[in-house]
Amino acid sequence: METGVISSDELVGGFDLYLTLESGQSYLWTRNDGAMYTGERTPEAWYQTVVDGTPIQVRQPTGAADGNVEWRSSTDADPLVRRLLRLEDDLEAIATDAPDDPLIREAYTTHDGMRLVADPAFGTLISFICSAQMRVGRIHGMVSTLAREYGDAYALGGEPIHAFPTPEQLATASEADLRDLSLGYRAPYVERTAEMVATGEAHPAEARDLEYEAARDSLTQFVGVGDKVADCVLLFALGFDEAVPLDTWIKTAIAEYYPDCDRGNYGDTSRAIRERLGGRYAGYAQTYLFHHLRTGAVDA
Repeated sequence: METGVISSDELVGGFDLYLTLESGQSYLWTRNDGAMYTGERTPEAWYQTVVDGTPIQVRQPTGAADGNVEWRSSTDADPLVRRLLRLEDDLEAIATDAPDDPLIREAYTTHDGMRLVADPAFGTLISFICSAQMRVGRIHGMVSTLAREYGDAYALGGEPIHAFPTPEQLATASEADLRDLSLGYRAPYVERTAEMVATGEAHPAEARDLEYEAARDSLTQFVGVGDKVADCVLLFALGFDEAVPLDTWIKTAIAEYYPDCDRGNYGDTSRAIRERLGGRYAGYAQTYLFHHLRTGAVDA
């Protein structure tokens, strides 16, 4: 087993591991204490995931945004950890670039050190297909169940870590199998989408090379994927930092704080709120607002 430390001095603008991985943008990591998405910050706990057959564990022992990041893996995972957690982002510049808006500034200040993730595309796609009408903890539970049932298990530090299943592994599950895992009406969507990717009919990563709105449109070919889910995949897996998923919390923000951005349809409203949230880093602002509103941290 290899280990490493990424110094806080390298992380421009700071980094908060807990906020980054438990802010509703990623469901492909677990915690070795089993307490992910319970609202408990435990700095000693390891966050863990598997990417392309490489098991990784990461923690931030001080639990503070200015703390070092420790990792351990079956190989030298330093570059992979930096990529997955976007540790090369200049978070200070991104926050400075945000609009001079009281709510946005409040969100950035309150959740200092939260970064976007760069999760694998297929796992992100399935995660957000499962997200409809669900709380973050329930979504994480569904995704973790799929990993335990269909993904490979890896040992690291004596603890099993389950990889999210490959498209081929998940495609072996029938709709009935997925319903038995409590996916409900999402089961046929997951079944068909896994089949599409496994057979080579389409892959979400192909959207990476398209212009933003064309990329969003391309992802809606997958069963159960509308504009909002497509935007989540673009933002949290494919590097489209301008994407703003219009989920319940962002719609609430639009209604209460930015009513002029409501244009009556997803496409036009999306363009308006992206511009209001700062354009190229609008997705960063969206993620801060989502977490700020969801956790009830807004000043009265």
